[in-house]
Amino acid sequence: MLELLILVVTVSALAALSWRAERRFARHDRLPMQWSLGGSVNWTAPRRVALAVTPALGTLVMLATAASAWGLTPRPGQEGLVTPVLLLIGGGLVAMHGLHLRMIGRSLRR
Repeated sequence: MLELLILVVTVSALAALSWRAERRFARHDRLPMQWSLGGSVNWTAPRRVALAVTPALGTLVMLATAASAWGLTPRPGQEGLVTPVLLLIGGGLVAMHGLHLRMIGRSLRR
């Protein structure tokens, strides 16, 4: 099942990014979670919570998407869309997590 492989690779990539960031941001107790349009930090979260949110949310999203693909019958013409949709969602989640970690690093350097 290609869908399962995509799910495992995506969740593994999210976890690996967070694991690497855990070591990188180890000296900070709290990490930024949201920024205003002006660039100031709106709120922070404890480091481990901040680094676990996206992998946890990503896992739920990928599981729900894959489960719907496994359990629902596609409409005519939609048969081959599961794999590209999972790739798009998984790639988007990894890219967004990477962006969030980059923004955290930028904010902490200020």
